[in-house]
Amino acid sequence: MRRYLVLIAYEPWDWSTATEEQRDAFFAQHGAFSAFVAEHGREIASAALGDAETATTVRHVDGQVVVTDGPFAETAEMIGGYYELELPDLDTAIAAVSLLPPSYSLEIRPVVDVA
Repeated sequence: MRRYLVLIAYEPWDWSTATEEQRDAFFAQHGAFSAFVAEHGREIASAALGDAETATTVRHVDGQVVVTDGPFAETAEMIGGYYELELPDLDTAIAAVSLLPPSYSLEIRPVVDVA
């Protein structure tokens, strides 16, 4: 089994404007994803993240630590959550994330053991 981190990016929108049908579809897609992962491996961790404007960015500039409010870069999409998974291979990870809402842009990265 291999570990993967799935980063979920999407264009920000107001969840309160979603219809009941849109919300039901969203939760059904996440449920299908979770069921697939449970059948083929396991979910190690997952979480939704605060909006990009709630981020704090820390950089080293000219030997000083500089802390700023907001995201590292201005982009149309923001990272809104993640899943850490353990699955047999990348093809299985791709099949799993294909079940998530189509409005997402999903990045799959293998977790590297640094020891």
